Amino acid sequence: MSDPEPACSGPIEAVVFDVGRVLVEWDLRHLYAKLIEDPARLDWFCKTVVTEDWHFQHDAGRDLGEMVAERKREYPGETALIDAYATRFAETIPGPVAGTAELVDRLAARGVPLYAITNFASPFWAEFLPTLPVLAHFRDIVVSGDEKLAKPDARIFDLAARRFGREPATMLFVDDNAANIAGAAALGWQVHHFTDAPHLELDLQARGLL
Repeated sequence: MSDPEPACSGPIEAVVFDVGRVLVEWDLRHLYAKLIEDPARLDWFCKTVVTEDWHFQHDAGRDLGEMVAERKREYPGETALIDAYATRFAETIPGPVAGTAELVDRLAARGVPLYAITNFASPFWAEFLPTLPVLAHFRDIVVSGDEKLAKPDARIFDLAARRFGREPATMLFVDDNAANIAGAAALGWQVHHFTDAPHLELDLQARGLL
């Protein structure tokens, strides 16, 4: 295991988490592997039809019905599978990321203020939120689909800082996406590029948060 990221100057007053691939696993293939038996066709479908880039439009606030209708016109032979994205999205989330919820529990027990910024479509978020009890620890969660702004856009980080009532330099932002980390760091946030819970634990300890 490599050493944790060095702590930046200044104390951390709050920790701000990403959700997908930090608190919970997320993979479109987890759904579509149930529906497409042929591995080559599965690869093609997830790289061409229902892709992460296409899904990102919904995270950023584009209307689900509009997206699905457009995709069906583009791929008329795939309508049932495209519909599954809209009706079975919960099945793209296989479960929690090992160990992260326990770190959130420990931070909360120490009284560390917790927040989140997540790229998540509004209707899917409303369905997902009740399924993850650890989110009850968070004082506020900025959801891209609600704001029609998505990471790494600087505007969502600025909005979050205003909502949370804290200066970026006093918050540690935890995200698995390198572009999001770079975007936050450029705005003065302290950052942790998430790979797994053990590395995050070491960084939190080095910063005096655990």
